[in-house]
Parts: sequence; C-alpha cells; structure tokens
Amino acid sequence: MKVPFVDLKAMHSDIMDEMLAAATQVANAGSFILGSDVAAFEEEFAAYSEAKYAVGVDSGLSALKLALIVHDIGAGDEVIVPVNTFIATAGAVTFAGATPVFVDVIPGTYNFDLDKLREAITPATKAIIPVHLYGIPADMDPIMEIAAEHNLLILEDASQAHGSRYKGKRVGGIGHIAAFSLYPAKNLGAFGDAGIITTNDESVIDKLKALRNCGQTQKYHHDYAPHNHRMDTIHAAVLRIKLRELDKWNAQRRQVADWYAEALADTDLVLPSIADSVEPVWHLYVVQTKQREFMMKQLSDRGIGVGIHYPFPLHMTPYYQDMNLGYQEGDFPVAEAEAPQLMTLPMFPGMTQEQVEYVANAVREVSELQPA
Repeated sequence: MKVPFVDLKAMHSDIMDEMLAAATQVANAGSFILGSDVAAFEEEFAAYSEAKYAVGVDSGLSALKLALIVHDIGAGDEVIVPVNTFIATAGAVTFAGATPVFVDVIPGTYNFDLDKLREAITPATKAIIPVHLYGIPADMDPIMEIAAEHNLLILEDASQAHGSRYKGKRVGGIGHIAAFSLYPAKNLGAFGDAGIITTNDESVIDKLKALRNCGQTQKYHHDYAPHNHRMDTIHAAVLRIKLRELDKWNAQRRQVADWYAEALADTDLVLPSIADSVEPVWHLYVVQTKQREFMMKQLSDRGIGVGIHYPFPLHMTPYYQDMNLGYQEGDFPVAEAEAPQLMTLPMFPGMTQEQVEYVANAVREVSELQPA
C-alpha cells in the first residue's frame, strides 16, 4: 500500500470542475487582482471565522506582517513569538522592523509556557503572537489576560488552523487581529500563495486595504508605504468554493486523528496532547520518536509519506543566528529537546481507516527493528 503525505488530488476531485469553471470565469472577465470575488470571499471568510472583517492578501507571511504594521509596530518594538513555529511567524516581525523575542513551550503541547511568556515582557514589548500550531488552538484565555495586563496586541497566527475552535469560538476572532495562510496544502488552500487577515476592529480595515495595495487610499493617492500584497481574484474564486467544503474536510481530519490515537496507543510514539477546551482541525498530525531518522527511512521504504515540522527551533536557524539576537543553544530546553523527535504522519481529508492502520502497523513493525 502507498500512503501519501497529503493527497490534494483526491481532496479536490468532487469540486475540480467547479473550481476550473470559476477560474475560467475570472479569466474571461479579465479582473485578475482584487476583483469582485475577493470582496465576496472576504465577507464569507469573516463570517465563517466569527470575525467582523477580513482582508485578503497574497500570503500568510504578508498577513502577519501587515497585521503588525497596521498597528504601528516597528523599529524599537519587541514582539513575543513561540520558538517552535514556522519562520514566517518571526519573519513577519523582522520585516515589520521590530524584534522577535522567542519563548519556550510546555512539553507536548507546543504552546507558550506562560511563566516564560510573562518573563519575556519588557517595556519595549508591543505584541504577542500565539500560534495555533498544527491546527491545535493555543490556550488563548490566559494569553489574553496577560496581554490585557500589559496593554499588548494579540495577533493570532492561525495559518494552520482554519475552522478550529477554542472554548467553542473559532480562532481568528479571539485576539485583536489574526493572520491565515491560504497556501495550497493548508486546510483551506488557494491555487497558489494567498493569505487573509481577520479582525473585529473596524478602525484598521481601510488602512489594511490601502497597505496591501501600494499604500493607496484611492488610485495614485499613496497615503502609506507602498507594500504590494494584493490577493489575486482567481484564488478568491477558488477559495469561495473550497470554503463551503471546509467543515466537512475538517471533520474528516478529526476522524483520521481519532483513528491514529486509537491505532497508535500501544506504540512508543508520543502522541499529540489535546486539551478538552479545543477542537483541532489537524492540519498536521505530529508525533515524537527518539529514533526519528530510522523511523522515517523505514516508513518511507514502506510507501508512507512522512515529514518534519520543524527540524529546529527558530533561534537555531542560520538566519536568526546571524542576526545576533543574543540567543544560544540551551536557551529553550523544551523546544530544543522536542525538535529532533518531531515526525509528521500522513493527514488529509479522505484518508481511510485502512491507510491509518497500515501506518500504525508499519510503526509497530519498525519499532521492533529499531537499534538499541
């Protein structure tokens, strides 16, 4: 049996004709950037995310960056970021001109260690970016309380968590502002790079729309810096169709996660730790194993797609090491200990129980072969 890491073709099979027809309609209309489908998708995605407003952009990184810039966060400011996330989370801070401040996490949860979070706050701190990593919502209530104590902005990085819930509420409408990636492999993905910002704050919407469009409040009236982060209409047209399928796809992902939890319970893998207060959407199913390289090689040889998210914490990436932020190996012991053990198993809508059982049986078989 072959079990791919992700199967977008199968996921799209029932709606491919409709998506292609929508793309053709955009081409025939000739409105390729910020066309009417963009505004329609923004309205639909805001409603879905239980937020008042949404602004479509060209990537998740752009969404994060503009969410900071629209709140005047830049040079001299600090923004707190978990150290175990994709580099775009911290990169947005850097590109906004501010300084990322990394914080370690609670073992097994991939969420902020709240004590470490409090310790990281300084007079220069302006924002906190909790990350709903792998589609599992961060513990937002205490983070919001900490932010309120210090008058800090909360920017949710929901790039992997479209449709997930924290205490019954969709992510993207909990913090002050949120950013989603709409990269093709996300739970909700475009036909290329795209992203979207959600917020309940009406006061920033016009500025966000100007910032994404070369700083224009109207054509050739450039009131702000000329960033170019516009959403292509073809992506919005496709995303409107896929948004209608998202809850169904997320439910299928949760079923796969339940199958994994049962099938892998008797293995040596460390499975995801999920609080009762959250409803994940399982963008990724990440486990831990002390024999990762051996396990990955053996699973791959058995036709199973596996990956790593992410191989090392951000302070150990060459880019941030070269920036001399003052961090060194050993500063974030939990993230550093977990990173070499992280392994991502196949996860996608339409994955069958038979495929999950094949993966689980392969894990057990490989475990018996592992060197001491």
